[in-house]
Amino acid sequence: MPVTRDDVLDALKTIALPDGGDLVSRDMIRALNVDGGKVRFVIEVDPEAAGKFEPVRAAVQQVVESLDGVESAAVAMTAHAPAAKQPPKQPAQGQGGEPPSLKIGRHPTPQQGPQQVPGVARILAVASGKGGVGKSTLASNLAVALARQGRRVGLLDADIHGPSQPRMMGVSKRPASPDGKTIIPLRAHGVTMMSIGLMLKADEAVVWRGPMLMGALQQMLTQVEWGDLDVLIVDLPPGTGDVQLSLCQKAPVTGAVIVSTPQDVALLDARKAMDMFDKLGTPILGLVENMSAYVCPHCGNEAHLFGGGGVRAEAEARGMPFLGEVPLSLEIRVAGDSGTPIAAGDGPMAEAYAGLASRLVADGVA
Repeated sequence: MPVTRDDVLDALKTIALPDGGDLVSRDMIRALNVDGGKVRFVIEVDPEAAGKFEPVRAAVQQVVESLDGVESAAVAMTAHAPAAKQPPKQPAQGQGGEPPSLKIGRHPTPQQGPQQVPGVARILAVASGKGGVGKSTLASNLAVALARQGRRVGLLDADIHGPSQPRMMGVSKRPASPDGKTIIPLRAHGVTMMSIGLMLKADEAVVWRGPMLMGALQQMLTQVEWGDLDVLIVDLPPGTGDVQLSLCQKAPVTGAVIVSTPQDVALLDARKAMDMFDKLGTPILGLVENMSAYVCPHCGNEAHLFGGGGVRAEAEARGMPFLGEVPLSLEIRVAGDSGTPIAAGDGPMAEAYAGLASRLVADGVA
């Protein structure tokens, strides 16, 4: 008989924690996925107690692997805890009584391991191995879809060389800074957002080496007044470079969502992104197939311009959750270009993103 989600949860209830209770009663299980005989989930712990939970993680893996019908078990551990709120900063005055100007872009400052972003409960990285697969479009629509489901959501555009979230979220105002250090983010469609694109002219290029990129990301994580958020969506640049490495080393990332189109050339790079997160110890929450099919609005014919089912097959082969498909749609492109993500409205395209958001909420990671 195949193992079920309830079988796994019942087994987890039998393992007592060092400080009382069990993983299920204390709501510490995230992204539980049972696919045939393959079981995957994340244990979410307080950063200060992470060290003593490693034996628990090992015991959990052993217990789950011993269940009838389980072929393999992948148990990851992630840490987050709401940080203490900082006291309000007093505005500093520059020359002429005006607040000093804010500058983004510097070498990173040293820190000891990942540090919690004040007020942010969870961080979700939206990543892809290559550009052009619709990662940023998915990030903005996912953020809006989560906000419509009652979550307190932030969106950080970490694609520093190619920021696109200001256009897709319909904002262009420069963020305020009362003291030249604190950054007051903007709000759009129920989402708190920040992008380096808001600090530049529309056609101004960012010509920075790695250390400047890393410092800019650190500033946008630590100097932005994000407020109290259930989840911060981070739209990463394509590839496996400095920004991805810095995010996973400087902040407790709950997990990554991998976006790819179905064709083989995109999946080749998506595999590299997955390998990167594995090496960094960041859980992969699942895969999304973007531009999965095109339905002609005139005749209703469905065409798989980039192939079909490739991402689902990849997820099944790796024993990872397949989070869903998003069609190739003119509506999505037009909505993004106009500054109102399609997820802010109604209809089949909005429902595709709503389903993805619901899945992440149900898995306890958003």
